[in-house]
Amino acid sequence: MRDSGTATLIDCAPLQKKAVAAGRRERTSDAQLATMRNLVTAGTADRPGIYRMLSSTGEVVYVGKSKRIRSRLLSYFRCAYPGDKGARILREAETIDWEYTPSEFAALLQELRLIKRFRPRLNVAMKRDALHYSFIRITRGAAPKLAVVRGASADDGSIYYGPFVGARRIGDAIRELSDALMLRDCRADLKMHFSDQQELFQLMPRTPGCIRHEIAKCLGPCVGGCSVGEYDERVSLARAFLDGSSDGPIETLRGKMEQASMMLEFERAASYCDKLARLDALRAQFNRLRFAVETLSFVYTVPGHQGDDRVYLVKRGVVRAELEKPRSTWQRAKMKRLVDDIFSTVEKSTTRIPTHEIDELLLLSSWFRRFPGEMGHTRQVM
Repeated sequence: MRDSGTATLIDCAPLQKKAVAAGRRERTSDAQLATMRNLVTAGTADRPGIYRMLSSTGEVVYVGKSKRIRSRLLSYFRCAYPGDKGARILREAETIDWEYTPSEFAALLQELRLIKRFRPRLNVAMKRDALHYSFIRITRGAAPKLAVVRGASADDGSIYYGPFVGARRIGDAIRELSDALMLRDCRADLKMHFSDQQELFQLMPRTPGCIRHEIAKCLGPCVGGCSVGEYDERVSLARAFLDGSSDGPIETLRGKMEQASMMLEFERAASYCDKLARLDALRAQFNRLRFAVETLSFVYTVPGHQGDDRVYLVKRGVVRAELEKPRSTWQRAKMKRLVDDIFSTVEKSTTRIPTHEIDELLLLSSWFRRFPGEMGHTRQVM
């Protein structure tokens, strides 16, 4: 079911491309604000749903959700100061379009998907994750490196692990991991000159330019210190550690610590001990994360408005399918086949998260953290 504050519903996808430059956007007039308020007052109901604020060009400038659409939209028109968030959003909009959903959970999912689809500029500017999650990223291209980032880009083909809490601690651990495996940490656009690219060194002399390479903390792919295969082997070790299938870097550091201790080099041994502790803490976060992701695999039944109950099949923190709650024998049989198809495939336990699934994983984690009682509506699938 769908209601809208416009006489004709707008197909936002093609119009989204018509957005004008920020400096030339016209502010919504008081008369238009009054028209929008009247439409909301006359046409909305207090039930769950999502809404879109559209500019005069059809650009989706903001997407929101609420379990009470009418109350939420009317609150925008009560903003007392021009600097208020609601007032700023309204001044950018000429049209409000809304759509009802069966439940608040359904509204959350739909809001996320619309934000990812349209990338509204006011959502990007105003919404921030309060817990400041971070991710470990393995970059693309020649000589990949490890980096700690706040989130992923939708068109980025890099590999991500996470989410984690505590960007500084994760950053310290990643530096130790890079040192232990001798991976580079220089800028992304630095030109690489591997040792098996001999034709390059015929054109330019090899000169020492990597301090970490000189002190044996980097293989030196930028100065011909290693071959492509040698560097890729270390990257594979990093991925194995991040996937949880190898403790190689930890064992390497432990061996160095024990050797330094045997040679009575206690300060050096203490330094290795600190590095080891940081990697141990990182591995502990991996273990907790893998457990948390695996526990977000279940059948979740959500009561809906006026009996419009829905069933969500959630696997590793991502909704794989949504359907109406079955009420007949054939509907139950259909859902069973779908459950079998989705959950019969055994996936490797890992902290690696596909880029397109990160936002939904965070949403579901936040939902069940805010409403732990909702776990009572879930059923684990064996």
